[in-house]
Amino acid sequence: MNRKLSILLVHNYYQWRGGEDQVFESEASLLESYGHEVTRYSVHNNEVSEMGRLALAAGTVWRRAAARELRSVMRDVSPDIVHFHNTFPLISPAAYYAVAAEGLPVVQTLPNFRLLCAKATFFRDGSVCEDCMGRHLPLAAIRHACYRGSAAASAAVGTMQVVHRMLGTWRRKVDCFLVPSDFVRNKFIEAGFEQDQVVVKFNLTEDQGNWQRTNHRQGALFVGRLSEEKGLHTLMSAWKGIPTCLDVLGDGPLEASLKREAPNNVRFLGATPRSQVINALRETQFLVVPSEWYETFGLVIIEAFSVGTPVIVSRLAAPEEIVDDGLTGLHFSPGDPDDLAAKVGWATTHPEEMRRMGAAAREVYEERYTPDKNYTQLMSIYLDVINGSGHRQKNRTKGTKERVEGI
Repeated sequence: MNRKLSILLVHNYYQWRGGEDQVFESEASLLESYGHEVTRYSVHNNEVSEMGRLALAAGTVWRRAAARELRSVMRDVSPDIVHFHNTFPLISPAAYYAVAAEGLPVVQTLPNFRLLCAKATFFRDGSVCEDCMGRHLPLAAIRHACYRGSAAASAAVGTMQVVHRMLGTWRRKVDCFLVPSDFVRNKFIEAGFEQDQVVVKFNLTEDQGNWQRTNHRQGALFVGRLSEEKGLHTLMSAWKGIPTCLDVLGDGPLEASLKREAPNNVRFLGATPRSQVINALRETQFLVVPSEWYETFGLVIIEAFSVGTPVIVSRLAAPEEIVDDGLTGLHFSPGDPDDLAAKVGWATTHPEEMRRMGAAAREVYEERYTPDKNYTQLMSIYLDVINGSGHRQKNRTKGTKERVEGI
């Protein structure tokens, strides 16, 4: 673990900042704090507005300019390993071929389901949708205009998926895919990814300290984007019979409609700086995560754990996996406001049990999710790949470098 590496981190920033951007920046800072040489190569989706539709569609499948630029960076810094976070849409899978041309190992974080679902969420029309799962052609995504409400844009994403599946890009050009939970790993294996290629590596959050749970905590908290998949209509419906105050931190497309339907004891506090989110997590009795889609991790859950706050989650995907029912929080049936109301009612009338759950949540954070644990996990993966035990090294096709020399 004492070996110092040169690491090239690659990321396509979103137009609206999200958890994936935060994970990229946090991992870069973590690696630097341990003395590694980190080079960041990034692009930003603000560039999308300057591109024509055809150029963007073509670039989503294969963006030669980004591959060439990345190859130039690699020659300048001579990294030991290249770690991709998001490549969609301005970097594209062409970048993997540029790395192959330099003979370097590749790690790719999979923060969402973009390689399997045009919308990246497996969520459509208010419920989980797997219509494209296991299909050779994602026709349902095009028919329903899943990506940005556009059939043409959805076709571009689908073309990227199909072309690179046929080329064997995911299998031949990536040594290791990192996913944030067992749930996500199982979905990619179900879709045909090889088991030894997909490894669970938890997302990173800092140790917030000052976690001791007091008897002065009040109310409940929701933190996140105010969008359909987050289960907020279920949350508002459940809260109509609950006297406890609920603070909602975040903004999004549902804000106006949620304010109309919310009872008087719900406060909408809007987009909130992260430091204030952490303070709110310290002061609340519990966090509520009512998601109705395949949440891949739930960074706010781990932030709650870090300050000794138990979490009430829907019994679905990664949140169900992270929160141990009855130990670090409670589960309820997704989309069921009556079940959610019952669990919130129990939580508010059993403060001592919730205090114990908060202490247990902090213990789980210390065992699994601290920066030190995250660093150890990440370095173990890097060294395995660098030392030749990665998937691509074991399955490398001869002549790759010569074939991609023209990038």
